[in-house]
Amino acid sequence: MSSHTTGRTARRRTLRLAAAALIAATGLTLTACSGSGSTGMKPAAATASSGADSSAGAQGSDVTVDTKAGAAGKAASPVRTQTLVDGSKAEIYKLGPEHYRAKIVSSGSVLATMEAKGSDAGLDANGMYVVLTLDGQVRSWMGGEHQGPGTFKLAGGWKAKVTKVGDLHYRAEILGFEGSVGTLDANQHDTGANANGVYIVLSAGGVISAHQ
Repeated sequence: MSSHTTGRTARRRTLRLAAAALIAATGLTLTACSGSGSTGMKPAAATASSGADSSAGAQGSDVTVDTKAGAAGKAASPVRTQTLVDGSKAEIYKLGPEHYRAKIVSSGSVLATMEAKGSDAGLDANGMYVVLTLDGQVRSWMGGEHQGPGTFKLAGGWKAKVTKVGDLHYRAEILGFEGSVGTLDANQHDTGANANGVYIVLSAGGVISAHQ
């Protein structure tokens, strides 16, 4: 074998060894990064699931606070449970800033679900009226209902002018001493509001009730 051939062979071996060393180093680097990432994720996941009642937990994980999302939703816990006027219970979940969900539960069964996001929510549950506010407060009562269309006196000195817009679609203009202060629009589903401590529900069937 000539000296040129020997030199080329040595250079190839050197290049192969260098490439092997580079691949090994790269593999170690990727493994280290992957391990570090996994370790860093566990505390965040634990915080989100155990802190479902905190804004940070809610913002950190959409899965753990979404009670409709299968097994992940079942793991979410209510921030509190409140007994309603008819003896059923409201399980109240915080989903984010000014975003709450309430499940109405009786004898282990979920009868209805309310969600307040961007505005308060209301429910006419067969003559029991429930309001869920943006800050997660729940009020329930019975009685005091009026069937629209018409203009009716409500608790707290308010009046409501209820008009029929269409099938299962009613609108209520809330009137104070100085005129209109707001509007409730029940289009295919009930709605509600907290009007300075007076809780109002308007159903999609045109029934309106208020409680102070």
